[in-house]
Amino acid sequence: MVSNDSEGIEAPAVSEVAGLSEVPGLSEVAGVAGVSAPGRRPIIGLTTYLEQSQSGVWDVQAAFLPRVYFDSVTRAGGIAVLLPPQPVDVEIAAQVISGLDGLIITGGKDIDPARYGQDPHPTTDEPRRDRDAWEDALLLAAITSEVPFLGICRGAQLLNVALGGTLIQHLPDVVGTSRYQAGGGVFNVVPVDVDADTALGALLGDGLDAKVYHHQAIDRVADGLTVTARTSDGVIQGVELTSVPFGVAVQWHPEETAEDLRLFAGLVEAAALYSSRPGSRTNSTAANTAAANTAAANSAAVGTAAASTESDVPAHHA
Repeated sequence: MVSNDSEGIEAPAVSEVAGLSEVPGLSEVAGVAGVSAPGRRPIIGLTTYLEQSQSGVWDVQAAFLPRVYFDSVTRAGGIAVLLPPQPVDVEIAAQVISGLDGLIITGGKDIDPARYGQDPHPTTDEPRRDRDAWEDALLLAAITSEVPFLGICRGAQLLNVALGGTLIQHLPDVVGTSRYQAGGGVFNVVPVDVDADTALGALLGDGLDAKVYHHQAIDRVADGLTVTARTSDGVIQGVELTSVPFGVAVQWHPEETAEDLRLFAGLVEAAALYSSRPGSRTNSTAANTAAANTAAANSAAVGTAAASTESDVPAHHA
């Protein structure tokens, strides 16, 4: 157990989280249960908002993320690192991803419809193109490197758009109800059916009651994605990328259900497995540390030998 002194919270070992060893099929999804070695926790990057924000006397542009996101990561046994929107290209994205064991694309504002070839609906948010570009680049880099990832709400939509899919810009126009976004910051609860024969199903079983707050949804599914969850009216609530070891995305907000860490635990477990692979960030760091320690030990040994040799040489007297 690792203690968080600022809150008096102890972070459990990965294998202790949410009964991971008892989750049906988890070993097939993430590789093995309890793969994380003592003291070695996967680094999970979480994307953030970049919005005008107020704190005390300050009213400035600031990067932020609701605490429930990174609390879910730490409670699941990972180490949370926040990734604010910033200038990006392929090389920068690859460098960022190379320092992570897992990635979460979080919820937020609507994606710019121009990214999937549409004009904006009157209800669509003013685009945050900097965040769109940042998250798109990170996600594609994670896919290329097979870094495990989890998309949440906007993150599921971004995965679909990044791979060539489209979105429904305003669900009430299609389903005739606002039950997916009640408004006022209140999360509605809807039953979601999950395909049990998927990575998502291995973690969650065949369904759950999910907390939702979205007025958009996946429309045309991108090539390579598999739909894994829907509501009774056909709205897509989950997709996964089967060409990578762990690429799961959901339309609902699992971070809002503190007692259910199964999705975060699945990601952390997959990230722990990823970090144990030859050539991974963790193993490269461990190898570099071992090499440095060996060099330091050799240097100390040489210094000791030199000192011993000098002590055997008679002092020169003038």
